[in-house]
Amino acid sequence: MTGLILFGSFIIMLLISVPIALALGVATAITLFYIDMPVVVVAQRIFTALDSSSIMAIPFFVLAGNLMTEGGISRRIVGLANAIVGGVSGGLFYVMVISCAFFAALSGSAPATVIAIGAMLYPEMVKRGYPEQRSAGLLAVAGGLGPIIPPSIIMVVYGTITSSSIGDLFKGGIVAGIMIMIVLFVICAFLSKKENWPKSDKRLSLGEFTKALWSAGLAVMLPVIVLGGIYSGILTPTESAAVAVIYSFVVGVIIYRELPWSNLMNVIIASGKGSAMVLFIIATSTAFSWLFTYAGISQQLIEFITSMHLSAWAYCLIVAFILLIFGTFLEGIATCVLLVPLLWPVAESLGINVIHFGMIVSISNVIGTMTPPVAVNLFAASSVTHLKMGDIAKGEIPFFLGFNLVFFLIVLVPWFSTALI
Repeated sequence: MTGLILFGSFIIMLLISVPIALALGVATAITLFYIDMPVVVVAQRIFTALDSSSIMAIPFFVLAGNLMTEGGISRRIVGLANAIVGGVSGGLFYVMVISCAFFAALSGSAPATVIAIGAMLYPEMVKRGYPEQRSAGLLAVAGGLGPIIPPSIIMVVYGTITSSSIGDLFKGGIVAGIMIMIVLFVICAFLSKKENWPKSDKRLSLGEFTKALWSAGLAVMLPVIVLGGIYSGILTPTESAAVAVIYSFVVGVIIYRELPWSNLMNVIIASGKGSAMVLFIIATSTAFSWLFTYAGISQQLIEFITSMHLSAWAYCLIVAFILLIFGTFLEGIATCVLLVPLLWPVAESLGINVIHFGMIVSISNVIGTMTPPVAVNLFAASSVTHLKMGDIAKGEIPFFLGFNLVFFLIVLVPWFSTALI
């Protein structure tokens, strides 16, 4: 009955369009009232959820991403990507994938990647005659590299919940990100021939390429500094996020001078709002998950799954489908905080590697960002391209299928997640 009230009240509030964070908190409070526990427990659990140095990395990475977008760093990354592959058939599609990968190594957010790269590339692609739906569809899918290629906000959350190494999760994300890029390149190569995508007649000279590389040098150095600091052990993920903020500020405001001082406060306020939304979801999701465990429902779930005598790979496959289903109507951070405390103990009992499980959680959440109805990447792409979400969803189909192919390879082959560990 406790579980029925907890989930029932949560689902009812979602159906009447209550924001996810509030729905989780109110459902927890209603259930506490039912079992005659003080509602102040909700506040205590919210405080406990946010009382973590690892969680501090999230607002730092959000702020760093916004500083990079406004400070001209993103534009230079796009210029470098265009210098590398802009001259081949369908070159701007490859530019979009590489640009999203570069920006992913800076921001850690899928919607931020979609908006930053789409605002710069999409108008130029339409101008040169690239198909609008395909361009917007690739943007929505390639933006999913944001939470996979490190640093990744979702991996920080998962690492905090499971007490696993965030650095090792980032290493797993590197392999997954490269695999996804390769598959997207192959699909682009096939479609460029089939659909006769435009080709740039001009190839950059060595001098022009060198100029683009020099211009983007400071931008490219940022992921090197951040990830190098983590993997060398000099910096924690939170400290590296703080370094990213300082570096982005210095480069964008002082060196490039593209972010005026007068606009700096607007960037900080926007970052604060974005971070508060994510942290609120984490806080109320933690309270919800704690009550789920306290009521004994999670233990019953573990016993039920254990009685089925599933193999590790079968359990991973079931979890993958569960996460994909939840990802279609829940925001990724909420899904992670809500389900990982329930699903990970079973995975641990089956001997599943915590990093491998983390890749399953992270990538499935990304797929949710491009799967209607709650598809933040499609919303972000629509805001940039002014196309209908349905048209973007049609355009993304081949890229979306390729993304899922990589996902299920990682689900079934743990080596891809642990190769660099």
